[in-house]
Amino acid sequence: MTDPRLMTRSASFTPAPRLLALVAMLALPGCVAKTALDVATLPVRAGSKAVDLATTSQSEADEKRGREMREREERIADLERDYRKHMRQCDQGDNRACLKARDDYAMIQQLSAR
Repeated sequence: MTDPRLMTRSASFTPAPRLLALVAMLALPGCVAKTALDVATLPVRAGSKAVDLATTSQSEADEKRGREMREREERIADLERDYRKHMRQCDQGDNRACLKARDDYAMIQQLSAR
């Protein structure tokens, strides 16, 4: 026969909680350290993100300037096309087309001066 004390002890012994406790003790310090590091560096990361959003790099400024120039040139090309069309209509006696041609020409001059 087996000793009843051994049966009680083996019946209450479950390795899962002890193993879980051991794994938790080994894993949590790294987790806690990572969280502490994240909390400590948060203001620095937030500050650098704010500075990055507030400033424009030279390449971003160049891209923006190039995009603005391209859009202005496209607008001028559209206005020149309209101007030629309105001038043809004006030559055929359409007084409204003459006014529109004059407005187109003024807008072309204004955009070209920039």
